[in-house]
Amino acid sequence: MKVRARSSAMIVTICLLASLALTTASADEPAERQEVPEVVLTNVATAQNPTAGAAGPGGTVWIAERAGTVRVLGNRGLGAPVLDISAETTTDGERGLLGIAFDKKFAHLYISFTNLEGTSTIDEFAVRHGKIQPKTRRTVLTQTQPYNNHNGGDIKFGPDGYLYIALGDGGSGGDPHGNGQNLDTLLGKLLRIDPRGGTPYAIPADNPFVNDAGARGEIWSYGLRNPWRFSFDADTGDLFIGDVGQSDWEEIDRAPASSNGGENYGWSQMEGTHPFRGGTEPANHVPPIHEYDRTGLGCSVTGGYVYRGDALPELKGQYVFSDYCDGTVRSLELDNGKVTAVNDLGVNGGEVISFVQDCDGELYVLGLGGSIARIDAA
Repeated sequence: MKVRARSSAMIVTICLLASLALTTASADEPAERQEVPEVVLTNVATAQNPTAGAAGPGGTVWIAERAGTVRVLGNRGLGAPVLDISAETTTDGERGLLGIAFDKKFAHLYISFTNLEGTSTIDEFAVRHGKIQPKTRRTVLTQTQPYNNHNGGDIKFGPDGYLYIALGDGGSGGDPHGNGQNLDTLLGKLLRIDPRGGTPYAIPADNPFVNDAGARGEIWSYGLRNPWRFSFDADTGDLFIGDVGQSDWEEIDRAPASSNGGENYGWSQMEGTHPFRGGTEPANHVPPIHEYDRTGLGCSVTGGYVYRGDALPELKGQYVFSDYCDGTVRSLELDNGKVTAVNDLGVNGGEVISFVQDCDGELYVLGLGGSIARIDAA
């Protein structure tokens, strides 16, 4: 694996997100088509069904494997497991170890998995000198799942220091329990909590529904079917969500860094910009910034990241994503949050299950079949 040297100042800026420049381009600037970069996928390691990853302490990259192990990526590939909960999780359906995240100071590692009963679970471990402290483990949040699909499971810390948790609508098909539009359940939502602010966590006072007696205070946004990978732009703080469609449309949603939360992305009244099975578009529906039908383009969107690395200057500022069934890596050119072009980057990652952004802003593509590949200049 090729190791790129970066200054400690850059690592602090990108990894700790300590001083985000929350700026957007001027609305008066015309959008110009960017040059499509020539890229290759450089295989750096092979894993056992990798599902997620995170930038770790000391500029490392940590990889989660579906069966319950976490490994650290090094110059010789993946090391021995630094965490193994394989006896506590199930890979039935779409379940397993689905997400990992470090807090800003790399003082705690959070894991998102479905336990043996299929319950979505967020656990916390203290980290000292880059090593997990198993005896500090505690459960932060749980959510019962009625079915073994649409569990979501991605977790990320936002630029505000809070933990965001993506949960699907509970599964089956067509949202049979109406969870997407129901504010009295955590299913079909993006949550925002303070995991260290209370026992077992605190709800931030500025969450959008915190004072609504008919809603769960943990909810940040709703109307999601199966949010499969979300991320924050490391430069602007904007939020991007890849939400898997039911049968016709895949979508990518966005909320600006200035958002106060409360966005309704429409499911299950809407699938993308289209009414679902006679549904009525909610008055507060926030349509996706990009959608695509399944005709030849895939069947399950995999959300990615806005590229902020240095290896591919032509890609900087573009949102990189893929599709689990299609595998083609694509990018969206953006102007003030609006998509101005969709690019095929000319590489295929196989069964793309996730992307990982390292401390330098470079991106890795995870294929569920085992591949871990870095996006490099051709």
